[in-house]
Amino acid sequence: MYEQHGAHLDQQSGTAGTRFEVWAPNATEVSLLCDQNGWTHGSNPFLPSDQGIWRGFVAGIGVGDAYKFGIKTADGRMIEKADPFAFSAEVRPKTASLVCDLSTYDWQDGDWIGQRAQTDWVKQPISIYEVHLASWRQPSKERQASGEKYLSYRELAEQLARYVQEMGYTHLQLMPTCEFPFDGSWGYQTTGYYAPTSRFGSPQDFMFFVDHLHQCGIGVLLDWVPAHFPADAHGLAEFDGTCCYEHSDPKEGFHPDWKSNIFNYGRHEVKDFLINSARFWFEKYHVDGIRVDAVASMLYRDYSRKHGEWIPNKFGGRENLEAVQFLKDFNTAVHAEFPGVLTIAEESTSWPKVTEPVYNGGLGFNLKWDMGWMNDTLHYMRTEPIHRSHHQGQLSFRMVYAFSEKYALPLSHDEVVHGKRSLICQMPGDDWQRFANLRLLYGYQYTTPGKPLLFMGGEFGQWEEWNFESELDWELKGQELHDGLRRFVGDLNRVYRDESALHQLDCFSEGFEWIQCDDNENSVFAFTRFAEDRANHAIVILNFTPVPRSNYRIGVQSTSDYTELINSDASLYGGSNLGNSGSVAVEATPQHGHPQSVSIELPPLGMVVLKSKP
Repeated sequence: MYEQHGAHLDQQSGTAGTRFEVWAPNATEVSLLCDQNGWTHGSNPFLPSDQGIWRGFVAGIGVGDAYKFGIKTADGRMIEKADPFAFSAEVRPKTASLVCDLSTYDWQDGDWIGQRAQTDWVKQPISIYEVHLASWRQPSKERQASGEKYLSYRELAEQLARYVQEMGYTHLQLMPTCEFPFDGSWGYQTTGYYAPTSRFGSPQDFMFFVDHLHQCGIGVLLDWVPAHFPADAHGLAEFDGTCCYEHSDPKEGFHPDWKSNIFNYGRHEVKDFLINSARFWFEKYHVDGIRVDAVASMLYRDYSRKHGEWIPNKFGGRENLEAVQFLKDFNTAVHAEFPGVLTIAEESTSWPKVTEPVYNGGLGFNLKWDMGWMNDTLHYMRTEPIHRSHHQGQLSFRMVYAFSEKYALPLSHDEVVHGKRSLICQMPGDDWQRFANLRLLYGYQYTTPGKPLLFMGGEFGQWEEWNFESELDWELKGQELHDGLRRFVGDLNRVYRDESALHQLDCFSEGFEWIQCDDNENSVFAFTRFAEDRANHAIVILNFTPVPRSNYRIGVQSTSDYTELINSDASLYGGSNLGNSGSVAVEATPQHGHPQSVSIELPPLGMVVLKSKP
């Protein structure tokens, strides 16, 4: 659709200009509004078709020219709308679309794309750094004083690539980059489903961003919002004076939480508009995956609604059958046309088979955010250690359902806003204990089955809650505990990537086995992670109290001695440096159902990972 709809450079009768196409089925007139005609309705009229599509060619209009569509509604009103298929838009607060040529960028990531197509990501390490581009880093005060509020895509590409490589992440996830008018929505109120936001530069600049990350070995994931859209006058709402993209009944078409419009997934033109948007980002911008926001709100007609505020489906149920079919069609199209890309669902309910293929009755996503893990784990970690013995089940319960879906484990932006405080401030104890607790949290996140995601600032323990208007507190660099935490996260990423036992069977029950999950008295957990070759395994032991545990014995399957891969209490990370001098010896002492065991020094609020020596 994006090759036909919208604005495309063209020549007619030897005259250069731009051809336009827009769907406005209930309009009585459509014309182009632009500088050339003084933004006058009717100056450049379009011709209608019997499919509700209006077309026109305007000579002399070229790259960079601003335009809107002037639409006369069935009741005689004249309205002005931005192009739903625009490839570029003016910098807010301006709202016009811009003519753009996407064919001028020379991509250099062929090797990355070729390798991606051959990759089964579910069995590969995926560690995701979630970033809000406007507040990760910002220009100097001098540049801001001259009116530069943001770094450009090209500047961000080079700085983020260096940092993400240094930290060892495999993927960068961007909060929504589709064009949006209101900074405070963080991008989740989308108006331009085919345009990267102009806040940071041109479409070619964003292409450079993705290309550069790929050449540095880093995948790029986008947040995408097909669940709802804002009611801004220039946007999709009542596009031709009637509800083209949304339901007309507010019981179906208005979202009570976000005060926005809900797409009418049962209308073919709307479903195609959204699926084509997803295809567009994969085809034109080479992105590696899409995280679909607010899937739960799409699946249920009664989502966040009281009795009498929603309309049942044709069978009398609460399921949104049209949205379910849309998600299946979206995943089918994307995975058929772009092998090796990821689709990730933010889905917070027990809807079955979210990550099963569509041909097997599922929705077709690769991964689903485990919101239950996030809530239970943070609740446990916020608990004072002396009381954690009474909450052991909050961590162990997850393994009851851990392999019912293929999960990502998010500690996202949503956990550090709206008064929740930063992650470091959610941890109990004095400063030393807070950092030890946070290292322990991350150690558990990276070693339990699932693909870890961490929001920016969490990797170095930012004290302040995230503020979308100001950059991260990079001035904390150089402070011992903050630097130690950052080094620990970097080393966690590297151990996670290097050790197949910690990622290869993330989504399969064969990759996990409890050793100890009911030591409530000591608040200790121990488990084994296996690679496909079960002889290749790692043992994880976590102590959730500030009390060191000497000679703590656990049963092991190998008769060879074990190497200490990582210890969250190392002095390098800001810890007390209690450990096992790099290795532990296996003894012929039965424990936990094994004929042999190891006796380890378990540090306070610490995690130790052991690997059997070959």
